[in-house]
Amino acid sequence: MRRTFLKGMAALGAVALTAGAAAAQSTLERAKEQGYIRVGFANEAPYGYATPAGELTGEAPEVAKAVLAKMGIDEVDGVLTEFGSLIPGLKAGRFDIIAAGMFITPQRCEQVRFSEPSYGIGQAFLVQEGNPKNIADYGTIAENGDLKLAVMAGAVEAGYAEDAGVDQGQLVVLPDQASLVSAVKAGRADAAALTALSIARMADNNEGVESTEPFGEVAGESVKGHGGFAFRPEDEDLYQAFNATLKDFVGTEEHIALVSEFGFGEGYLPNKTTEELCAGE
Repeated sequence: MRRTFLKGMAALGAVALTAGAAAAQSTLERAKEQGYIRVGFANEAPYGYATPAGELTGEAPEVAKAVLAKMGIDEVDGVLTEFGSLIPGLKAGRFDIIAAGMFITPQRCEQVRFSEPSYGIGQAFLVQEGNPKNIADYGTIAENGDLKLAVMAGAVEAGYAEDAGVDQGQLVVLPDQASLVSAVKAGRADAAALTALSIARMADNNEGVESTEPFGEVAGESVKGHGGFAFRPEDEDLYQAFNATLKDFVGTEEHIALVSEFGFGEGYLPNKTTEELCAGE
């Protein structure tokens, strides 16, 4: 009886050791073992979106796929998430990387760890065709309290509007690009703010709206945003491996050819580091 009991205890110990080893396995080790990793995206073209056939694509997912393949992880599964829920979703473990072209800002740097940026880009507004209210930038909205500006929940544009002196009551906060377009077309908003590439694409794909001229300053400050990939702070090895590979990849001929399909290219390469962006420089 005693030998049986001891054997049972030994078996339990082995199970505990196995479970402990599994628990100690890092996100990078797990992804390499399984051959895939999950990334969060927000259906914001051209940064990260799903095609009608359900394929995950866009600047950020395609760069992530290329970088992860070089790391030995060949499959990338997308998890569609509203933009404002991307960071909470990452922290909750719904996915392991945010691949949505997310701007690197000091506030976000307090919550997640960003890779070096993969692009840099300015702003534009979506307005009704002909721009009947002559809207140029955030200053136009701030100067006319009757104007409404649509912004996407969780995106940086609400902060830019505040910096320009736009009253919070003038903002229409919406969850995605489709709702921004609908608001402008229906007159519920006089303009919608996003990055210049997103606005150009929305204007090209929808009748009755157009893009303003892109601009790069708000209240005298540069608003050229730089997008990167976000990680949980505890996923140190995944972050280090991805970031090192990304830095070697961005700016190469392979990278430029990959992202040119989405409107990016040599003119959209980053000119700031993540350290500078997290410091608000």
